[in-house]
Amino acid sequence: MFVGDSMTIGSAGDFTWRYRMWQHLNACFGGPYRIVGPRHTLHEPAEDAATSHAYRDPDFPERARGHLAGWGEGWLHMAPVIGETVRRYRADTLLVSLGLIDLGFYTDAEQTAENVREFVAAARAAAPHIRAVLMPVIPNVRAAADPAFGAECARFNELLAKAVADLSTPASPLLLASEPAGWQTDLATYDGTHPSERGEHLLAAAFADAMHQGWGVGGPYGTPA
Repeated sequence: MFVGDSMTIGSAGDFTWRYRMWQHLNACFGGPYRIVGPRHTLHEPAEDAATSHAYRDPDFPERARGHLAGWGEGWLHMAPVIGETVRRYRADTLLVSLGLIDLGFYTDAEQTAENVREFVAAARAAAPHIRAVLMPVIPNVRAAADPAFGAECARFNELLAKAVADLSTPASPLLLASEPAGWQTDLATYDGTHPSERGEHLLAAAFADAMHQGWGVGGPYGTPA
């Protein structure tokens, strides 16, 4: 199950990195799998709501569009709902990209890190053997322009790494994804934050490579030139 903010839900007309991951899994996964989640839509800017079905590839099947992501949502919003969502959809693997919204609008680094721990505890209460890959906050235009915010992002990433190290267990392993290789905001985003087509590939690659290297799931991702 994909869990994330605006970079994960995507906007009308996007492919999304979720789509890129679906393509990757189809190409290399050695067995059956399901993509699950309560939501299937994209964000529609004209309505400022998650009402769009206009994926760039209309052949992206409905069964692969499931997610738990929302425009403007963060760890603060997902921690209270992840347990019931995991239980209902029987998720066993979470790919999580959150944090920028929290730090930008809701909580400081320490509070955000506490919400990470609450999120993990709730997911495990619903599925004791769940595993997860957690993405740090990646470079973005605000962090580059605002040194104080950039420092808060760096601090959170330190705390996220500590949380992963503290909380990972053999029964319920956690992985910290690496910052997407070659991430440059002018090339990997269309507005300094949200992924361009290149950025979609780079985000999917970071998750795919973490799963392959950490758990032997799938194979290495072929990043774009």
